[in-house]
Amino acid sequence: MSEELRNFLEQVHPGITTFDFDGKETPCIELDEKKYDEMLSKVAGQSLSINTDLNILQDGLGNAFVEVTLTFSKGNIVEKFLVNAKTHLTFFEALAKTSMLALSSPKSNYGKDNVFMIQLPRPEKAQDALDIIQDALIPKN
Repeated sequence: MSEELRNFLEQVHPGITTFDFDGKETPCIELDEKKYDEMLSKVAGQSLSINTDLNILQDGLGNAFVEVTLTFSKGNIVEKFLVNAKTHLTFFEALAKTSMLALSSPKSNYGKDNVFMIQLPRPEKAQDALDIIQDALIPKN
């Protein structure tokens, strides 16, 4: 295993999951409780937009990582999460299918309360990202 791959694996965010929301598998990033509460306190009750960028990193050997960057228009919040696309492909499949992303804390009741939902404004971008990720997971010889 290369040093670069080992570094990426060490930086992967542990709270990547999906859950059922109104009958649809929805991607979710779980934050530690303190960070989640701080983030919500800065934006609660405000009208805001959240820019969602997916930076796909691949090595040509079948490994792909995605740096998910969320930039909030209010509260001076920028959050980055590294996701191992090989082990969390269903996260990106759900993202492409629903165009929704949930943020939650360990105390959240998925699909019911204390879940912050983000609607992606351009669904085709999530599908484009999924296509690139799926291609990147095929080792090139």
